[in-house]
Amino acid sequence: MKIAGKPYRTIWPRGDEAVEVIDQTRLPHEFATLALRAPEDCARAIKTMIVRGAPLIGATAAYGIAFAMRAEPSSKALVAAHDMLLATRPTAVNLRWALKRMHDVLHAASHGERFTLAWREAAAICDEDVEICHSIGVHGLKLFREMAAKKNGAPLNILTHCNAGWLACIDWGTATSPIYQAHDAGIPVHVWVDETRPRNQGASLTAYELGQHGVPHTIIADNAGGHYMQAGRVDLCIVGTDRVTKNGDVANKIGTYLKALAAKDNNVPFYVALPSPTIDWTLASGASIPIEERSADEVLKMTGRLPGGGVATVEIAAPGSPAANPGFDVTPARLVKGFITERGVCAAKEEGLRSLFPE
Repeated sequence: MKIAGKPYRTIWPRGDEAVEVIDQTRLPHEFATLALRAPEDCARAIKTMIVRGAPLIGATAAYGIAFAMRAEPSSKALVAAHDMLLATRPTAVNLRWALKRMHDVLHAASHGERFTLAWREAAAICDEDVEICHSIGVHGLKLFREMAAKKNGAPLNILTHCNAGWLACIDWGTATSPIYQAHDAGIPVHVWVDETRPRNQGASLTAYELGQHGVPHTIIADNAGGHYMQAGRVDLCIVGTDRVTKNGDVANKIGTYLKALAAKDNNVPFYVALPSPTIDWTLASGASIPIEERSADEVLKMTGRLPGGGVATVEIAAPGSPAANPGFDVTPARLVKGFITERGVCAAKEEGLRSLFPE
């Protein structure tokens, strides 16, 4: 996808010495990149949300393993890097999936070939994610075309929550992939972008990337989504996911559950864009998903641009008040119209998932 007309991925190699990433903590006020050269760099980038989004977290961790193998290609170093990176974020299953994939490739390899294999496998994870996200868009586009055909030329109004865009992946995004493909195909679309408190990743990231690509959109307060659904101004909701259990329950950014409830009450179809590495076949239901509790500062403070152009973080809450900050919630499968995957669209239940992923 593009920023200022220039195509970018979210992570790309600089030779075999480093990878460069977009520092997402500085968006939308400043576009900056950062070089990662060691497993500790990758862990820090994941933990501080310089990189975020389940697929991008997994890819960054994969490169972290490669850097560890360059420094010391021993089994002890492999396990140490694996454990350090796994501890950075508990909810997104892609992190565990990518680390297991790297371990499976490397554990039986000789020390002399481990770095080369690791670097190649990390690059393959990135390339495969691009193809997965593009394919999600192809299958989602079919749904969008069908719905747009009933609008008599009026824009298809899509509501999304948080950022499941290309900034959360390597390219294309999950929930945004069909949006971009519909826009590029000339289908009129308009996106309601939830601000997504407390980190405001809708307002700062989704709106940023949609604007850079020229997709019409409007930022709304999180509490406004139900109002627009009641008013008939939302044709469908589409979100991403950090983990889906085998019964179809969905863990996604906090507030997703409330949007799904409002959608159900107003007969608005609620879709989840689901790349297969995000399916957790080991968990029976969403009740078993670990929910990350993040810093209270994300609730009590906000960062924004000052009139003079500088960026500052300010306190917004009553002094001395505590805050709770769960990063995710679980949307029950019964509220999800369907999963849009790289292999097609299926029902949000175990039978639906297994129909596309029988292996």
